[in-house]
Amino acid sequence: MEDNLLKELILRPVGVVRSALKTPLLQTGDADLELPARLEKIREQRRQIKNLVSELVIDPGLEGMLEGIEDFSHIVVVYWPHLIPAGRRGLRQVHPMGRKDLPVRGIFATRSPARPNPVLISTVRLLEREGNVLKVQALDAVDGSPVVDIKPYVEIYQTVENPRFPEWLRQIHRDLEGGP
Repeated sequence: MEDNLLKELILRPVGVVRSALKTPLLQTGDADLELPARLEKIREQRRQIKNLVSELVIDPGLEGMLEGIEDFSHIVVVYWPHLIPAGRRGLRQVHPMGRKDLPVRGIFATRSPARPNPVLISTVRLLEREGNVLKVQALDAVDGSPVVDIKPYVEIYQTVENPRFPEWLRQIHRDLEGGP
């Protein structure tokens, strides 16, 4: 490791997620489900998340930092998946989405929440702001997740031309879209 890398990084949550979602979407035991049952469970969870309204309760001590956020239709929420056991942060490789029919890939090549620093992001619709509370739609963070940061979604900064995706990811999307 190079000398100029930090040995430790301390993050202070800026808020907390309040949501009806109480457990993570994918759990360890889900890997044992047969593929059709697993896909149907994921499809159902995606349908629920799509319409789920959650609240981001921002620390009142950060007054003024939300000013103008309501002018955006979407925001990027950076959060910490606090229910991921610390022991899972040592995983180096996984089957994407726990699917044993797909090749093992390195954690950094997946969107797995089990990572050395489980910092996750979701782009969500911002429905409204009431003081220090943001109501958002389609956030997949569970209730109690610490919010690390919030950024406005700005398409010109976040759009890339001609992205490339591996075949296994295309297969996941085909399987998820192919359901009833």
